[in-house]
Formats: sequence, C-alpha cells, structure tokens
Amino acid sequence: MTAFRDSVRIRGSVATSLALALCLLAVSAGQVEPATNAAAPPAPGAALSLADARRLAFERNWDLLAAKSGIDAATAQLMAVKEFPNPTLALSTAKIGTYDNATFTGNGVWQRSYDTIAAVSQLVEIGGKRRDRQASARSGIAGAKARFLDAKRVLDQGVTKAYTAALLAADNARILTESARYMRREAAVAEARLKAGDISVSDKNQIEINAAQYELQAQSAEAAAVQARIAVEILLGNPQPKGQWTPADTLATLIDRAPPAPAAKPGAARPDVLAAEADLRRSRSDLQLQKAVRIPDPTFSVLYEHNPQFPTAPPPADTVGVGVSFPLPLWNRNRGNIKAAQAAVDQFALALDKAKAQAVSDLANAEVAYREAAERFQRYREHIRPQAAKVRETVAYAYEKGGASLVDLLEAERTDNDVRLAAAQAMSDTASATADLAAARNALTELELNLPKR
Repeated sequence: MTAFRDSVRIRGSVATSLALALCLLAVSAGQVEPATNAAAPPAPGAALSLADARRLAFERNWDLLAAKSGIDAATAQLMAVKEFPNPTLALSTAKIGTYDNATFTGNGVWQRSYDTIAAVSQLVEIGGKRRDRQASARSGIAGAKARFLDAKRVLDQGVTKAYTAALLAADNARILTESARYMRREAAVAEARLKAGDISVSDKNQIEINAAQYELQAQSAEAAAVQARIAVEILLGNPQPKGQWTPADTLATLIDRAPPAPAAKPGAARPDVLAAEADLRRSRSDLQLQKAVRIPDPTFSVLYEHNPQFPTAPPPADTVGVGVSFPLPLWNRNRGNIKAAQAAVDQFALALDKAKAQAVSDLANAEVAYREAAERFQRYREHIRPQAAKVRETVAYAYEKGGASLVDLLEAERTDNDVRLAAAQAMSDTASATADLAAARNALTELELNLPKR
C-alpha cells in the first residue's frame, strides 16, 4: 500500500512538472517582443535629412520625453483630487474584566458585560474646497501640456540650428579643401615657371605654404563638422553619439524649403506664455483653496453600542447613535498658508508678464536677424561671390601667363576663399534665423491647447 502511494505521488509530481513546462512553453511561444515607438538612431555612414532628424528628436529626446511625462503626472493629480476621502471605521471595547463578567445571556465574549462600540465616520468637505482643488489640478494639466509643446518648439528650433551648424562646418571644410586644391594647382604652375626662370624659389615656396595652411584649416573644419554632428545626435537621444552620419540636405535646400510665416491667430500665444497663464490660474485656485480651508469640515459618525449587563440588571437594549465633529477655528485661521498662496499668485503674475515680454522680444529680434541674414545672403549669392570667383580665375590665368604677380595671386585666392566662407556663413545665418523666426511665431490658442490627443 505504501509503495502504491509513493508511485501515485511520483506520477502526480511528474504530471505537475510536465503541465508547468507546457504552460511555460506556451507562454514563451506566444510572447511577442514589445514594440517601441522610438525610432532607431542614424546608422554610421547613413544619410540623415533635417526632416528625419526632427522626427527622431520628437521620438527620442530625453528632455521632451520628460516633459511628456509631466502631463501624465498632472493627469494623475486630477484623478487624485477627484477622489472622496475614505470613511473611518473605529472599534472599541471597554469594561473588560475576567471570566466572572458573565451575564444572564451567557459567558461568551459577546455575552459578557463589555461595552463595545463600533463607529463609522465620514469627512465631508465644504466651502468649495473640492472645486478649488480640481480647478488647480486642471490648470496643472494645461500648464504641463503647454510646457510639453514649448519643449517641442524649443527642440525643433535647436535641432534645426544644430543641423544647420553641421552643414556649415561641412561646407567650410569643403571650401577650404577646394582652396587648398587651387593652391596646389598654382604650385604646379609655379614649378614650371621656376624651371623656366620666371619666378624665384621663395615665390614657389610661399604658394606651397598657403596650400598647406588651407589643408590644415580644412582638417580643423572637418573636426568641427564631426563635433557638430555629435551635437545633433545628442538632441536625437542617441546614447552613443559619434557623428558618423552624413547630411542629406544642404544649406541651399534648407533656405529654399523654409516654411512660410504662419498667419496670426486671434487670441493665440506662445506655449511658454500659455504655461505661465496656466500657472497663474493654478495659483489663484490654490489661494481660494487656502481661504476655504478656514471653514471647518464636519465629520459625521454613525455608531452602534453593545453593552450587556450583569444578571441582577434588566436585559439591556443595544443602542445606535449619530454624531458630528469639526475643528474649532480658534487659534489657527490658516493665515500663513493664505499669505504664502498670495505671494505665489504675485510671483506667477510677474512670471507671466516676463514671458509675454520675452515672446515679444524674441519675435522682434528674430525678424530683424532674419531680414539682415536674408539680405546679406542675397548680396553674396548674386554679386559678391560671382565677382570674387571671376577675379580669382582672371588673376590665376594672368599669373600662369606671367601677367600677374605672386602678391596678386595670393590676394585674389585669399579674397575668394574668404568670400565663399562668408557666403556659407550667410546661408547658415539665414537658415538659423528662419528657425528662430518660426519658433518665435509658434503660437496656439487655449482651445488648441486643450484639444484631446489624436
């Protein structure tokens, strides 16, 4: 019989283990790798456009994700303030004695002459405290949304300017490399003229020195380009930025694809201004809440008392009672919290005025910078750069034929190099000013701010 029980126990344990293994296998077979909304960072050597960079930044940037979590925290706060306070259950037993406390009904715990009271109490908030608390939480949600949109606005501006800086550094490296190549070609011409006895060795060496300087400057510009690409990857949330991607856009295409200025909307404001307005509304609701705290909140109670008597007493009847309690506002009128809330209202009002002034200042500065950069770029593109290139080609041809001096050649080459660098800087300034102008004009209304997410 014992052997039979052991056999059954072994078979049962084996069956249980087999069933558990089958369950684990089914779970692992049906398990799906959780999908993530964040796109992968640019692969080494891959081409990255500005549009892709902005999209990656909106999905992976750490600061933007933190700002987005602020909306969830504010929403949770609204859920918390909507909840009612829980009732309180109180149980107490008095007149506890020995085994001799028996009554005529018996000697059990419930029959002894103990005085047992069970009470349920419920706090009821009055004076509009719940209303003010919920209004504060709703303003907190609006402020969190506005801060998220402002973080997105600033991130869009930052990514565009960082991408533009990477393009400018790459253009500087290309221009300096071209200048070095021009000077190397002139050095070959100088070598032929030296053999013919037209120039001295010092003239040839000076051309080679200028070519070497341009090459060193090109290497420095290339290092700056790598650093600029790393700065872009930081904004994209790449945990291992190395700057090994290549830009798919150019400065010229960024300027050509610049979006038109958005039309002004009545009642619209920048997200940071809307956030400041929401903070002011929240502080005013908090002030009203602190004033309402002066009104005492009653606590209503319902109790049941069970108190059997000794055998010599008549049989008792259990009693039911009701009660109410509230604090007496004699010594504490909440003056300190009210004064602190009023100071917070004043501070947020000043912060709102500052945010409005900053928005107006940013817009004015962006418009001035954009007009100056755009006009400067147009002059370089249409007049100065073609003229400098033509002068360099003319002087180089004359130098090859012996009609120009070395000083003229070096000056023409230096001027053309400086003009091309300045033209690239003007293009970069125009693209950056366009991003600043778009960020300064980024405005939305309260209705758009409170629209639910799609």
